[in-house]
Amino acid sequence: MRAPRVYTTQDLESGDEITLETAPARHLLKVLRLGREAPLRLFNGDGREFAARLTRASKDAVQARVLEASAGEKPPALPLNLYLGISKGERMDFAIQKAVELGVSRIQPLFCARSVVQLKRERLQRRLTHWHGVLIGACEQSGRCRLPQLDAPLDLPQALSQPSEADCRLLLHHQGARSLDQFHRPRRAVDLLIGPEGGLEQAELELAGGFGFTALRLGPRVLRTETAPLAALAAVQMLWGDFRAT
Repeated sequence: MRAPRVYTTQDLESGDEITLETAPARHLLKVLRLGREAPLRLFNGDGREFAARLTRASKDAVQARVLEASAGEKPPALPLNLYLGISKGERMDFAIQKAVELGVSRIQPLFCARSVVQLKRERLQRRLTHWHGVLIGACEQSGRCRLPQLDAPLDLPQALSQPSEADCRLLLHHQGARSLDQFHRPRRAVDLLIGPEGGLEQAELELAGGFGFTALRLGPRVLRTETAPLAALAAVQMLWGDFRAT
């Protein structure tokens, strides 16, 4: 069995012995049923991954000794920032999970005019914590050693007014006039904007255009809100990003 990958918030250095946090400890002990001396891989988001071995596996504590570090994960050649309209439950989880697997650098959840989901105060914080867990799980599964940035949800106008270093800003719209191969290769970063289930209203489309977003059409079909980011990210990675041979 391949050694499981585990995310920890703790500093990691070869030779250290750490006590794993409750959630990963429970998963290793109760779900995977690992015992003492079982191998695993640890990462904390700084770009490195460490081989490790369990030194204690009991209901009181799960501890691991940190062994050698890997060569590390390079920063992305082309950062991809996803501005994503908030959708219902599993749809949002799916979009976040797959966006992470496809190499997204940053996710900005959006409240839009047609957003069905309304999140306030404590519920908003619980949902953000849940999404962060989905993000971590996707990093563990996909081999990523750097965690994408997950921002707190913002209203669309507020999010678009935030500074951006992207030199290519794309708005996915089934009536867009341009296809991806008609854009020049970005030098710095790409911003992708995708609306919620009901799409963006005309006023929101015009607002996005005022902030430099250009409408992009991905073929003749209308894509669901959880499908659109996957298709767009994969296409961008193939054309300009790390799907290309280096």
